Amino acid sequence: MGTTVLKFGGTSVADAEAIDRVAAIVRRQLEGGGSAVVVVSALAKATDALIAAARLAEDGDAESAAARVNELTERHLAVAAALTSGSARATLSAAIGEEFAAVAGLVRALAVLREVSPRSLDAVVAAGELASSRMVAAAFVDRGIPAVWIDARRLVVTDAEHTAALPDLDATRARAQEVLAPALRAGEVAVLGGFIGATPRGVTTTLGRGGSDYSAAIVGASVDAREIQIWTDVDGMLTADPRIIASPRLVHQLSFAEASELAYFGAKVLHPSTILPAVSRNIPVRILNSKRPEVTGTLITADAARSAGELAAIACKRDVTVIDITSTRMLMAHGFLRRLFEVFERFRTAVDVVTTSEVSVSVTVDDTRRLDAIVENLRTFADVACEPAMAIVCAVGENLRTDPAVFGRAVDALGRIPLRLVSQAASRRNVTFVLRDADVPEAMNRLHGAFFSRESADREKPLFA
Repeated sequence: MGTTVLKFGGTSVADAEAIDRVAAIVRRQLEGGGSAVVVVSALAKATDALIAAARLAEDGDAESAAARVNELTERHLAVAAALTSGSARATLSAAIGEEFAAVAGLVRALAVLREVSPRSLDAVVAAGELASSRMVAAAFVDRGIPAVWIDARRLVVTDAEHTAALPDLDATRARAQEVLAPALRAGEVAVLGGFIGATPRGVTTTLGRGGSDYSAAIVGASVDAREIQIWTDVDGMLTADPRIIASPRLVHQLSFAEASELAYFGAKVLHPSTILPAVSRNIPVRILNSKRPEVTGTLITADAARSAGELAAIACKRDVTVIDITSTRMLMAHGFLRRLFEVFERFRTAVDVVTTSEVSVSVTVDDTRRLDAIVENLRTFADVACEPAMAIVCAVGENLRTDPAVFGRAVDALGRIPLRLVSQAASRRNVTFVLRDADVPEAMNRLHGAFFSRESADREKPLFA
């Protein structure tokens, strides 16, 4: 029957009641046949608390940093006590106490130095996933589910780019044969924390925020899983952000390419990198709701059937900055774009949207931590202007490739909303609009009404009315 990888996010393991639901889901999965690997995030808000402790240590406030860790310890011990009993509770509590005692000692040491390096930060925040995965494994055993806890640092091999490490998929696949395969052959559910890994030398690393989804896909690719399930607190991928659109619809199926575009441009249900290892092995990914496991969710596969004229969904990325770079020296000058983008590479800042003209380039960024330095470097060879408080609205669908009318309907739906930039990628699976952040609610509602209202399913919209 093969192996299913089930990933549960922080809200799905927030407390003892939530972990009970996880155990019930895994039990049903096993009843369907095959083996299972469970990847879990830290308890809800635990990573934020650990980061806060590290920042207090960086400010030299050792007592406050240690107090944050102690609060987190007590929370985990309370959940552990509700999940287990007898000797299992004592064993689990001791392991959790030891894990967080090490973190408390580390933040005190960091407070003396008043410095938290990326490597040190990884060592602090990894405790969240290490503790939660121990608790979930113990809860499974307590409920009669054969399970074994696996330290993810023994399995996921990464480079040494701390806080944003890249996995070595070949090395991780080899480790899976050593670490995971024996447990799966023995009929045990392997439980491990997401988000964390280690260098070949065994130094703790993390994959970046949201990296537990990525971990699940890495593990799934390593064991040639039949399916990767991402269990969260929504029914699946929706046609739009429910914080903006009052009644978005569930998207039952997406292609890998559509899901990647939506994830990159702001659909928070899925981490943007999650799809990549799954694509490499053609493994279906399913997004499900741990509070409503009866809902079929969203299935992501290599291809997705879609009716004529339909979009898959719309997404938005807010609080972005547009940077305009202008130089008459661009005209007929080779090497200008290389020089321009080398600046962004030097300051490790990703660019989302790019448009070019004869003498200017406009780009958008959502990470402005190094913006001043970027602008200063760009001004050595060009005029630069920045426009903050902007946003990206992205309409995604395979039909954009085959039906030119879909693009027209999208532009037509926005009416007189001022558009700063419009871009369609080479894949032609998305059309991207850059506009004022204040216009996002109206733009999203117009697009959603044009493509996803009941009326829009029954009639064609005019082209440029």
